[in-house]
Order: sequence, then C-alpha cells, then structure tokens
Amino acid sequence: MRKLKLQELNRVDTETFKEQPKTPIVLVLDNIRSGLNVGSAFRTADGFGLEKIYLCGITATPPHREILKTAIGASASMDWEYCKTTLDAILSLKKEGYRLIAVEQIDESILLQDFELDKNQKYALIFGNEVTGVSDEILEHLDTAIEVPQFGTKHSFNISVCVGIVVWDFFKKIKYG
Repeated sequence: MRKLKLQELNRVDTETFKEQPKTPIVLVLDNIRSGLNVGSAFRTADGFGLEKIYLCGITATPPHREILKTAIGASASMDWEYCKTTLDAILSLKKEGYRLIAVEQIDESILLQDFELDKNQKYALIFGNEVTGVSDEILEHLDTAIEVPQFGTKHSFNISVCVGIVVWDFFKKIKYG
C-alpha cells in the first residue's frame, strides 16, 4: 500500500472544473463568524463539484486570509457571490427553483438520514452562525429543515464538519441513489 502522488489523482484544473457539470446544490452561509469555516466550506463545495456559494451578512469573502488558509485554492475554483442579507439570497434562489433547506435544530426538522430528496430538484443548503444558528427571519421562507443526529454532550457540530456531513449525504443520494 502506498499514498498516491498528486499527479496520480487526475484532478481537473480550475478552468476545466468551472466548465464541467455541477452537483445541483448551492451553499448559503448565513453570518458565519470564522473565515476558517468559510474556507472549509469552499473546499468541501469544490470537492463535491457544487454550483455556488452565497456568502451573506458578516460572512467573510475571499481573499480573506483565513479563507485562503483552509480553502487552499478552492476560492478560485468555486463560483461565489456576496449578499448583504441572507433573506435576499434565499428569496432569489427560491425564484430560481431551488428548494430551501436550513440545517438547523427546530421543532419541525427532519433527521438527515430520513430526508428523501428528488434527484431532479436543485437545493440551497443554508448553514447558520456558529453561535445563533440560522437567522430567525429565514425560517418562515424555508421549504424544510434538516438536522444531523448527535449522541454526545455538545448541542451542535462545528459548521465545517456539518457542511461536510450534509453535503456528502446529499451528494451520495443524488449520485448513487
């Protein structure tokens, strides 16, 4: 057993990535405090070939130093847009036919493993602030909310971990049934 060399991984270059078909998911980052978390979301979005990232409110934008540190170039490959408010972003996405799904612990949330998705649907996954979660004003506009089950003492995962878990689950359901 040996580790593969970078050239053996057969990764596409940035221009090829931008032209290739995308997974019909966008990320909406609602007032994320940490640039490191934002950079991690960029890297995950690149890894699964997502369409775009919306950076809203106080969420840092490239070329922020912390984003660059964890994105490791993914901020150049991923399409992204800054929106002053998360509400502006999601209302626009809803008009474009995206299903709005917050990743949040609310009274009507569906556990991630129980969420059934439509392979022909486009999804906007909304991730909230590290302390306060998804903004309250967003909740009334959602199509649904999903929650990652947890069994420890902490009440939530770090957003970068949560993005990875949720995007992998959606990607797997879209690509592999």
